[in-house]
Amino acid sequence: MEDCVPEKSEALSDDGSPVTWPSECDYYNTEIYDLLPSSQAGQSELSSHDGPDGHSSRQPREKTSQQPLKNLPVCLQRKREIRDRRTQNIDAWESWKSSKGRRRWAQMRGVLKSLLPWQQMLHTIEGRFGVGVKAYFVFLRYLVYLNMLNCALVWTFILGPTVYYGRSNNSEALVFGSNDSFLDFFLGSGFLARSPLYFDYYTRGALDSPCVNTPQLYVAGILSILLISLIMAVRRTAVGYKHNWILGSQYRMNVSFRIFCGWDFNIKEPDSAERKHSFIRNGLKLLLLEQSFHFSITQRTLGRRVCIHFLRSLLNIIVLLLLAGSFYLIYKAIEISKKKGLEDQYWFVRLPFQYLPPITITSVNLILPLIFRKIAAFEEYSFTTQVNVTLVRSIVLKLTSLGIYLYFVITGSPQHREDHFGQEMYKLCVFSFLTTVCKAFLLSFPKKLMVEKYPSSCLARMLGEQYFEIPFNVLDLVYAQTVSWVGVYFCPLLPLISTFTLMLTIYVKKFTVLRCCVAEKRLFRASNSSVLFHFMLLLGVLMAATTLIFNFHLQESSKNNATAHGPFRTGETLLSVANVCVTSLPTHAQSAIYYLSSQAFALPLLLIEIMILIWFVSLGRNNRRAIESLKNVLASSSSDKRFLVIKNMTTFKEEKKPRPRKRSKSKISDANLDQTLQSVERL
Repeated sequence: MEDCVPEKSEALSDDGSPVTWPSECDYYNTEIYDLLPSSQAGQSELSSHDGPDGHSSRQPREKTSQQPLKNLPVCLQRKREIRDRRTQNIDAWESWKSSKGRRRWAQMRGVLKSLLPWQQMLHTIEGRFGVGVKAYFVFLRYLVYLNMLNCALVWTFILGPTVYYGRSNNSEALVFGSNDSFLDFFLGSGFLARSPLYFDYYTRGALDSPCVNTPQLYVAGILSILLISLIMAVRRTAVGYKHNWILGSQYRMNVSFRIFCGWDFNIKEPDSAERKHSFIRNGLKLLLLEQSFHFSITQRTLGRRVCIHFLRSLLNIIVLLLLAGSFYLIYKAIEISKKKGLEDQYWFVRLPFQYLPPITITSVNLILPLIFRKIAAFEEYSFTTQVNVTLVRSIVLKLTSLGIYLYFVITGSPQHREDHFGQEMYKLCVFSFLTTVCKAFLLSFPKKLMVEKYPSSCLARMLGEQYFEIPFNVLDLVYAQTVSWVGVYFCPLLPLISTFTLMLTIYVKKFTVLRCCVAEKRLFRASNSSVLFHFMLLLGVLMAATTLIFNFHLQESSKNNATAHGPFRTGETLLSVANVCVTSLPTHAQSAIYYLSSQAFALPLLLIEIMILIWFVSLGRNNRRAIESLKNVLASSSSDKRFLVIKNMTTFKEEKKPRPRKRSKSKISDANLDQTLQSVERL
């Protein structure tokens, strides 16, 4: 305190003469700051900056400090000086980037975000149902953008060159024949079988050079779609996993945060405000239920644990039997749909048999998740675990049923296998959309009308209110997108059909949510299950890649019996076309390609992968240490707050205590006080 040089500031006394006194010294203001627990914990670090006389050299540290001005424990005048010193070393471009440029960029992002499609609809849904239902529509819009990108790739690599360079001379003309009917748009046959919808349409035309031809562009377009979809799915899965990893498994949201920070400020209507109140109340109930559930787990006896594990094993066996029965139903539906003689029947007889496998798959995926939810309620899991277990079983059901269907279809039609497989994927895509429309207008809307018209009836009380079940609706979206990825090789225009159906699904689901549903009273933690959704999307991409590799394997094994259809001629395969391209290249290019495809290149590639993996592991460790240090900062800030509260209470109590009056031996007169002030001014 002795080293503090007071700064002088002038004022006017009552008689108009200037009077000076020392200004507030920033060291005096930071006495309480030095007493904080966080400052005392860091004294060892500050001691390295002490001067030769043992006092802390605070002035150089203030010059180099990059803390925000509002966090500095100094007076306002000192903050102005520090701000002036900081701005002296910043040029005009850096200043513009830090202030005006940032604001302009934020305004530009806001304007561009407001121009996105369906933005007003998202605000309306968010205002009435909160951010959970809005996240579903944001995910749906993301799939629309992804399919539009896939359509652009299909046009660039496949459809555009075919339209520009033409097809082969013996290709069938694209005309609407007399045998074609409206039923073909549901079955994918007739006129659509000769259209650009399927694999057979893309025959070789004028574009027939060794390295740039229709087969290579076709495969390049399909691989580009799968690669970009894989990158985007991995990115979204990694972002969600990183969020959960940062929070950690030990992260628990405290009650004060739920009460004071849980409000949704996008709510506009009083009814939505009441629902949000119920959300917060039910969230607290859910927290208490989970805490009581974890406490009850610790109180279980050995016999109770044995009974629970036995019950769970029995229920899991029931789940496996249900899955096996559903797979057998799908197999029988495929066998029935392949029966001969159906082509001679009438269309109203032929249509159900043609759609029997999609109907069976959709029915199984609609009924069994409801049974899985009931089964999970008897396994004595917590509510969050029940939802995740039901989702995992539903994911296994959807992907496995689709995989079984793909296997029997792709191996059961040796001739024109690609077109037949494309027709089945087309029917799955169309029937999935028809199921969405029927559920909205034939189930949800009549149920809502029944409840509104006859609210006191027994049937209305039995039906109850409808809630928008976010996890199962997201699973339906992921299933439809998986079908689009799996069938894109056999039906290149399937992304265009998916884009159209998903855009219509947005309006159908909007009608379902705003007209037929009410806000959910029981919270669903979408943040914990979002990683599971994106991981299922990633599994869909991997299933599509596996199907494509299996098709190439079948193409290689049956190349001697292959017929001339599609971009590949008789006896041609992907490897044979690639070999023709490689042999037409210069010698150095051939050597480089052979080296990249040989085992000698595997060792440096493996070393590079190991280095990248080590770098990411070290980066993760550094991030983990940074997160721990930030947690320590939060803990120290909370201790500082407690210290300040205790200090304030102590000071308040001391001020309320009556102070004894001290008698001064001599009284200072006003004249003596004026003389003292004048002497201080002269000094």
